[in-house]
Amino acid sequence: MKRRDFIQKVLPAAMVPSVINGYAVKALTPSPLLDAMMNLAKETDHVLVIIQLNGGNDGLNMVIPRDTYALYKNARSNIAIPEDKILTLTGNDKTGLHPAMKGLQSLFNDGKLSIIQSVGYPTPNFSHFRATDIWMSASNSQEVLNSGWTGRYLDEVFPAFPVGYPNANMPDPPAIQIGSVTSLSLQGPEVSMGMSITSPTSFYNLVNGVQDPAPNTPAGKELTYIRNVARQTTQYATGIKSAADRVTQQGTYPTGNSLADQLKIVARLVKGGLKTRVYMVSIGGFDTHAVQVNTTDTTTGNHATLLGRVSDAIKAFMDDLKGLGVEDRVMGMTFSEFGRRIKSNSSVGTDHGAAAPVFVFGSNVQPGVIGNNPNIPLNPSVNDNVPHQYDFRSLYASILQNWFCADNTTLQSVMLRNFQQLPLVKGSACSNINPNILAGERLVMNYPNPFTKTTSITFKTQGGHTLVQVMDTLGRVITTLADRQFTPGSYTLPFDSGVLPTGVYYVRLQNETISQVKSMLKVR
Repeated sequence: MKRRDFIQKVLPAAMVPSVINGYAVKALTPSPLLDAMMNLAKETDHVLVIIQLNGGNDGLNMVIPRDTYALYKNARSNIAIPEDKILTLTGNDKTGLHPAMKGLQSLFNDGKLSIIQSVGYPTPNFSHFRATDIWMSASNSQEVLNSGWTGRYLDEVFPAFPVGYPNANMPDPPAIQIGSVTSLSLQGPEVSMGMSITSPTSFYNLVNGVQDPAPNTPAGKELTYIRNVARQTTQYATGIKSAADRVTQQGTYPTGNSLADQLKIVARLVKGGLKTRVYMVSIGGFDTHAVQVNTTDTTTGNHATLLGRVSDAIKAFMDDLKGLGVEDRVMGMTFSEFGRRIKSNSSVGTDHGAAAPVFVFGSNVQPGVIGNNPNIPLNPSVNDNVPHQYDFRSLYASILQNWFCADNTTLQSVMLRNFQQLPLVKGSACSNINPNILAGERLVMNYPNPFTKTTSITFKTQGGHTLVQVMDTLGRVITTLADRQFTPGSYTLPFDSGVLPTGVYYVRLQNETISQVKSMLKVR
């Protein structure tokens, strides 16, 4: 394209996609009409930081069941963490953390960390790509969505984006991802609601006015010209640089830690005054099929290094936010596309599995452990999975409603269906939820157990919507026994296993904010 054509055809456009020192940014024409529409947005200065653990993190070696340690050790004798090395948690004698996670142990003991047990979804997918899409889009296992859950939320809050943005009410990008490609999670119904910062290096190049060199060729000269035009027209880049320039001193972060490098940028931009609501960062390497631990010391090895980096980065981030005076504005969460199998493999590793724990952190988080430790069979097979106790979309819905103050109409538009609310926010930023962790009381059981063909499932409900499902060891829902409104009380339902093969099955109870899972054994 000739330079004259470029000026005539590209610059007048409402949106100018461009790259500045590795940044994907957008220059947008303001509109008085859209300025007025911006008043529809729910006013909040709350920020959500999403940390993706790429590869499928082994949750059983991260959050370790102390109360059933013998079963845990039996299931994964070649990678199990020694019992005396497990980090203990104040007020909880049933659960502990991997010894590399002292930073998160400190946050838990300070009341700034919530651990949600066995997070997943029915009929899990074990493909990295498909499972990641499910988590980012908040779809069902067999459903394909082309938009992400945070993208749909931001589209509700900032109507008609990108036309008319940035503007006086929202001068900054709704979401920012540290990474070369903006993920599906930030994709709205029509356009991406976020911008990407390719790397910490490119961020500091922008802040310091350093530009990546262009080749000394005709194409390189055109690239330099386009960059200069983009620099002049891109208001987002200017706003980001201004926010970063306001912060001249930060806390200490660990070196050689890519996640810490990303979170340091987030803390700087939050303190600098960006109105961006969602940040996404990531760390990879969690696909630990082999050599997950060092055989001479299972507390060390590849997985331990990764968990240590995650823990150290989050602790440094939280300390920095506190020092910067913006700790109360930020909530963070971790997720991985799936967990690992209960039984370790012969390669001193773990294979693709189903549910795993999720960390939610921040000074406004309701601290503690939500749910029970996973059920571990006495003689686990290579196909045994951790059954999901909490649907991951319940976490999303709870964050949207109780951190971002989304109303019921917005929740329906974003989540596409109803999900239970979990007690994640301390006192709640928008409304009060009665925390009910119930890590001890048994609310669902069956008799007889073991059984040959039929068994009776008894459950206790506090009233309201109650769901009772039976799942197999792969996490597939075999049957739904109840899915309706109940009055408070105890109920018993028959379960006929029919032609199902012998083996372990799970019954899952979900009642408002409560979820529990109980194992059942079918024998000949």
